[in-house]
Amino acid sequence: MDTQAIRRVRGAGWRTVPAPVYALGVTSLFTDVASEMVTAVLPLYFVFALQLAPLQIGLLDAVHQGAAALARLGGGWLADRWQRYKQVAAVGYGVSAMCKLGWLAAGSSWPALSAVTAADRFGKGLRTPPRDALISLASDPAHLGLSFGVHRAMDSFGALLGPLVAFALLAALPGAYDVVFVTSFFVALAGLAALFLLVRNPTGSVTAGARPTVLQAVALLRRPHLRRAMLAAMVLGLATVADPFFHLLLQRSAMLPVSWVPLFFLATALAYVALAVPAGHLADRFGRGLVFLLGHALLLGACLALLAAAHHRAWGVLALGLLGAYYACTDGVLMSAVSAWLPARLRACGFALVTTATGVSRLAGSALFGLLWQTWTLRTAVAVFAAALAVALLLTARTWLSLDTSAATVAP
Repeated sequence: MDTQAIRRVRGAGWRTVPAPVYALGVTSLFTDVASEMVTAVLPLYFVFALQLAPLQIGLLDAVHQGAAALARLGGGWLADRWQRYKQVAAVGYGVSAMCKLGWLAAGSSWPALSAVTAADRFGKGLRTPPRDALISLASDPAHLGLSFGVHRAMDSFGALLGPLVAFALLAALPGAYDVVFVTSFFVALAGLAALFLLVRNPTGSVTAGARPTVLQAVALLRRPHLRRAMLAAMVLGLATVADPFFHLLLQRSAMLPVSWVPLFFLATALAYVALAVPAGHLADRFGRGLVFLLGHALLLGACLALLAAAHHRAWGVLALGLLGAYYACTDGVLMSAVSAWLPARLRACGFALVTTATGVSRLAGSALFGLLWQTWTLRTAVAVFAAALAVALLLTARTWLSLDTSAATVAP
């Protein structure tokens, strides 16, 4: 960063975050309340209400991941091609909203449940690249970290509220899953209304130029700095312990009741909400690559604290806090970092490529983790992944520390 940029970042505050970011934050807040209401009860609904087999649930998760990956790539390209970021995102939000009722309509039909699950993840994947492009294009480049931090904090606050609302409804009306699904549908509609009423597409001058083609989108991978950042993120993603494994070992190590597991998600989300904005501000001031690297160092600390939780439960609390801090330092920070190498008219495509690549690497990492767990023990698998993450940090440190100094002005 040059001296002028550093001065602008030091003076950054809430007033530097543009109105569209807050509007998209409201949309994401309502949407995440609705999504997490369902996510919190869906396993219970599948197992106790529909009595699905574990293999069926596993296959549903595979459908979930595959649909999201395809939709991210398609959504990013369509948004850039048509320059209709708001409209493409709205389709994604709308599809996910309808799926809240779709699960009820599907009943116990396996093909119908598979279709609804795929549609829900398709909607999420479709909306994410254009939404992040809207945040990026509306923000001052010097304050991108703060803008993404504000959005992610609002998004995560919704994720924090969702399970609480769902469990409150089920506590008042035991077994009334239909009430949860219908309520989540109307909450999702509120988020969609916020998008239509409060968000506008970028002006033509921001995304001026010929409409991008598929070949131009793929050609982004030839940009050396972007390619190195993507590969470094994938290396770290391979050594990332997925939340369900993390929470399961904590429950076993601390010898806590299974009923406590939902509280682990809430504790992580609370730390994320509290730290997302400060992490974004630090990324703008000291370097986004540095903060992204720090986030994975915090994840390593979380894994070590998790392994120590068998000796004292206080380590478990620390592990959850560090896990939330990891998300605060990585999620929006990565998007703000790679923006430097993405032209405005291909911003959504670039985000789609990055999120798909990191998502695939984490999926591969989860499969490897499951194999290690099956071969040895859950605790051993975490220890191996902690060691692998330490090696990955050393291998990618140079890339992340040079990330900001190598950023150059990108031609439109």
